[in-house]
Amino acid sequence: MSAALLMRAQARNNAWANHRLLTACVALSQPEFEAPRTGFFPSLRATLNHILVIDLFYVDALEGGTLGPAAWADPEPCKTLTELHPAQAAVDRRLMAWCDTLTDGDMGRLIHVHRGQRVQTERADRLLLHLFQHQVHHRGQAHAMLSGTAVRPPQLDEFYSIAEAPLRATEFAALGFTENDLWQEHA
Repeated sequence: MSAALLMRAQARNNAWANHRLLTACVALSQPEFEAPRTGFFPSLRATLNHILVIDLFYVDALEGGTLGPAAWADPEPCKTLTELHPAQAAVDRRLMAWCDTLTDGDMGRLIHVHRGQRVQTERADRLLLHLFQHQVHHRGQAHAMLSGTAVRPPQLDEFYSIAEAPLRATEFAALGFTENDLWQEHA
């Protein structure tokens, strides 16, 4: 598998896992969404907003933007799941679109990450790996928090299992891609 194809697959897995987690969270009441919970961030709302804010920061940098620390000026820009789910889906689509342009030769492309008083220069492949790890880390925390509610946490780690194929096809369609699209090498 090429590195570019792997990054496209990771971007889609990321979008799919966010979609599954946020879809499950819709069953929470607003007080349950805001309730104090054990984790790095003190609630599901804070944790899921953190994922969004950091995605906005890094996706902007990948796209050549200069948003920088302004991304986290409001650490919880989405007060409700009704706001959060489409906002996360939008940044996930941007990340997938960016990854769709990649070739293996682009993995070493330098990305300029604006951090206020300085600009960090990072290779595209390393920045993407960091971003995907960040997502998994905090989604895992949100998943654990959700297990402390009456809402059953969704399966997030069987992206390509045969058993998940029918549900996965429906969810992928809602996200705008198919499994066949996923495994196609782009020019």
